[in-house]
Amino acid sequence: MMTTLKNSFYLLGLLLLPQLSVAGQTVDLPENAPAPVENVDGQFQPPTITRIRALDKITARITELDLPQDQAVEFGTLVIKARTCRSRPPEETPETFAFLEIDDRARSSGRSGANSDADARVFTGWMMASSPALNAMEHPVYDVWVIACTTNSPVQGEGNE
Repeated sequence: MMTTLKNSFYLLGLLLLPQLSVAGQTVDLPENAPAPVENVDGQFQPPTITRIRALDKITARITELDLPQDQAVEFGTLVIKARTCRSRPPEETPETFAFLEIDDRARSSGRSGANSDADARVFTGWMMASSPALNAMEHPVYDVWVIACTTNSPVQGEGNE
């Protein structure tokens, strides 16, 4: 009963308040951002933005992309979704982990059958910034690797006197 009541107040708070306080900092949530998730310690984590680098092997074009959490971003024929991204605290060995889902629209157009309009999944899993080859996406045209994680937080120093 207590958990249900706690979740109800949390949902009510998200509807009424456009800001969220995380570790003493106020974070403005974009309108289309997913709701923050509660971690094991009972603190709420704001949605993350995953920065990746993508390579088109045919044109040798390298592009850095910012992927908002749970939103699809297109690069060529790829549709990339970052489900979550985590970075270690500064006092530990630096490392960034991201869980990505990557679909290829070009591969799905060649399929036949009832499910031909769905994208072909070419990668699902965790990528690490320090070791992209550990769990790499295998694709003949594109290469993707994780660079960093950021959160939607206000710019420091604004409004202070």
